Amino acid sequence: MATPSAIEPSAWTGDLLASLGRADSSIQHTLSITGHDPVIATRFRAGEAAAAVLAANATAAADLWCARGGRPQRIEVDVRAAAASLVSFAYLRYQNASFERRGLATTALYRARDGRWVHLHGGFSSREGTLALLNCDDDAGAIAKAVASWDAQALEDALAERGVCGAKLRSADEWRVHPQGMALAQVPVVEILRLGDASPEPIPGPRAEERGARPLSGVRVLDLTRVLAGPTCARTLAEHGAEVLHVRSPKLPSIEGFVIDTNPGKRSCFLDLDRKQDVEQLRALARDAHVFSQGYRPGALARRGFAPEELAEMRPGIIVVSIDCYGHEGPFAGRPGWEQLAQTVSGMALEHAGDEHPALVPAAINDYTTGYLGALGVMRALARRATEGGSWHVRVSLARTAMWIMSIPRTDPDAKPGGFDAASIAPWIIEMNTAWGPLTRLGPIARMSETPPRWDLPPARLGSDPPSWR
Repeated sequence: MATPSAIEPSAWTGDLLASLGRADSSIQHTLSITGHDPVIATRFRAGEAAAAVLAANATAAADLWCARGGRPQRIEVDVRAAAASLVSFAYLRYQNASFERRGLATTALYRARDGRWVHLHGGFSSREGTLALLNCDDDAGAIAKAVASWDAQALEDALAERGVCGAKLRSADEWRVHPQGMALAQVPVVEILRLGDASPEPIPGPRAEERGARPLSGVRVLDLTRVLAGPTCARTLAEHGAEVLHVRSPKLPSIEGFVIDTNPGKRSCFLDLDRKQDVEQLRALARDAHVFSQGYRPGALARRGFAPEELAEMRPGIIVVSIDCYGHEGPFAGRPGWEQLAQTVSGMALEHAGDEHPALVPAAINDYTTGYLGALGVMRALARRATEGGSWHVRVSLARTAMWIMSIPRTDPDAKPGGFDAASIAPWIIEMNTAWGPLTRLGPIARMSETPPRWDLPPARLGSDPPSWR
């Protein structure tokens, strides 16, 4: 049977922090990670990996607190609660109901003519392009028949040529020798790259002894992201006190449950970047921001004048966050993708369930963990900017996160998943009054003795606030 791993996740936390420039510090926080995997029904140590990243986040936030004059902190992370955070949308209760995810025929694994599998992802705007390519109705049987007329690689290539989502199922060994997998293997799980020169900036906001001070008080974050990793990054910054303004286009579709899940602690506005005046408004917001986080397809915002280098020119000292599926260099870098496709290409889905009936890990394991990693990169970049100056670019991706999780030894094959029960998760359930009425949900997971993480604002309806800082 699997035994508790009280040491390993803490070691992963230390490795992550060291890789981001935090050497053995004179600041000595007390860290405790309790519990062990398996919690979710997979041999991947998803809960322990998430706990290690959340502990790194809390440590980075506690370091910023000490930079304000605060005391070192006692930090505690529970593995079962961290695992629950990978399906946090499942804990939403509002309007006397829970959030139910509806499956789409265009988002599923199908077997191709050559016996290989392809995961289509016809969500949002990809649905029409997927059906047009397959020349079939939006029906699982019709889609299966159409996919069976293609070889897997040819279908993946055709989907990419049309700019819609989909990927061939690969083993970890296949991904390891694929040009994209090889490109990702050359970069750390969180990249922090210097964009340009700028004078050092102290951590903005009040000193620790001032009323209302928190680790990220005074830090302004522009959140141009949607489902799920990007919004999770900014949500994590909000739980440590950052002022987050979520910016969305009024033209883009959304999934209400995911908005409610990832938008606490934020205000939300609409800007239409097809309108010149809205582009100028975003520029004005960026000039007063500390962090600009974006999760759209690589190049989408660059075409609008918001490439990382351009942001560093208009606002020296800014921290830009780029979050995508496949990574930021390599032949797949410009392709759109989601959680399901990161699992598909990396070998995670194949190892989880086998090639006869492949299936995904039953959690948004890469989405949420990548969001946490992005927030970790931001906080470490803020610390480095305070001493080194500079503008910084934080880069994370779902596929690179999957590769990191897959680098961790598996649980014992005979271990039974602990799962979730109401009593074990109850200490992390919070209540909020929202625009949707009373809401219960999973709250922040990390416990911190001096600055307990919290969200000061309930989730906002999209576009319910003006495009301005408080």
